[in-house]
Amino acid sequence: PGSKMISGVFLYNHKGDCFIFRLYRDDITRAAMDPFKVNVIHSRKPIRAAIHNIANTSYFHLKKNNVWLMACTRQNANAALVFEFMYKFISVVQAYFGVFSEQSLRGNFALVYELLDEILDFGYPQSTDPDVLKLMIQTHEGGSLVKTKEDQGKITSQVTGQIGWRREGIKYRKHEMFLDVLESVNVLMSPSGQVLTSHVSGSVRMKCYLSGMPECKFGINDKVVAQQPQAGPKDAKSKKAAREPIAIDDLTFHQCVKLSKFDVDRSISFIPPDGEFELMKYRTTQDVLIPFRVTPMVQEHGNRIDITIAIKAEFDPRVFAMKVNVIMPTPHNASKVSLFTEKGKAKYNAGDNNILWKVKNLAGGKTCQLNAEIELLATVDKKKWVRPPISINFEVPIACSGLQVKYLRLMETKLGYDDSAVLKWVRYISRSGLYEIRY
Repeated sequence: PGSKMISGVFLYNHKGDCFIFRLYRDDITRAAMDPFKVNVIHSRKPIRAAIHNIANTSYFHLKKNNVWLMACTRQNANAALVFEFMYKFISVVQAYFGVFSEQSLRGNFALVYELLDEILDFGYPQSTDPDVLKLMIQTHEGGSLVKTKEDQGKITSQVTGQIGWRREGIKYRKHEMFLDVLESVNVLMSPSGQVLTSHVSGSVRMKCYLSGMPECKFGINDKVVAQQPQAGPKDAKSKKAAREPIAIDDLTFHQCVKLSKFDVDRSISFIPPDGEFELMKYRTTQDVLIPFRVTPMVQEHGNRIDITIAIKAEFDPRVFAMKVNVIMPTPHNASKVSLFTEKGKAKYNAGDNNILWKVKNLAGGKTCQLNAEIELLATVDKKKWVRPPISINFEVPIACSGLQVKYLRLMETKLGYDDSAVLKWVRYISRSGLYEIRY
């Protein structure tokens, strides 16, 4: 027997009212919505599990923007596949309406039912690509557009063809490619400044405005690539191009990437979708650039605590970090907090028991300091202050993993344009993930 799939999809608001539902199999009825409402939405206990089995029915659920999305089945369905479908459905709704909310779903309920009929067939997921769905289900003044035979032919070729993520006949007067390397830096440092753990989770996002069916080739400074003879010319103008190769632990590609070519010569070749998409995701754990060194000094004097926090930017002086926020936890019995800093603004948040220090921008190589004097109230509880870690948030225009775009080439044989006719933009941004310092 084949794999079992979804029997029904239900959408609830935060009160537990089911405002949209669609049944795909006759092994469940509308009555299936009530046990979920009683046992999950109105449960007095905190809901930790994402799957509940009630009365021989499996309920898979997600909650986003006060909307519960639930899929149920009486069969032994592939749980990972069900959740992947549910996340894809949320992405499709966001692509159509901008936001996944009760208001947007209720206001476009007819279109939501069309989407549910299109992306699931007898409980089996079909095409969930928003670009493909927009060819089949279009909106114009609240209704669906009538499609010509030519349009229907394009839809058929895209859904059943080899390149389902890009339709034919796309034309632009100006050809542009935008490439963003976005990274999340996660670091845990000891009181002495030693890095205990560090890793970078990154993604390469692209926005393409290209005519026809261009073939693109993308190169990075991967260690495996660096060990092979390089066919492409090196960019002598860029100092970053000469940076040492990096070891990438995990790689996940968009479906447009030709994996056969990547397995042979590690080249990333693809025909890009039109518009914005995520080309790849990656993770690195070796040779992570630590953008900030935070040195905390804490001295306890009975009912007073003196704290000094020094931050040093460990990157190129030509680069400026933006939105640098340092969060320093304080004892629960703090009564008065005096703050002194020469750069940025600092304030004490009594409700959150922390000091928030905001620095608008900080150049590489620079150091800034915060001094705090905390007066404590006498308490009966003799429990010592546990000193929760300091956390820091920031945004800096570099790639902390060391990832470097070596080249980005393209060729369109039918329309006859190449690299010289395309404007290409590359941007690097590293943001803080879980960046904590013990003291």
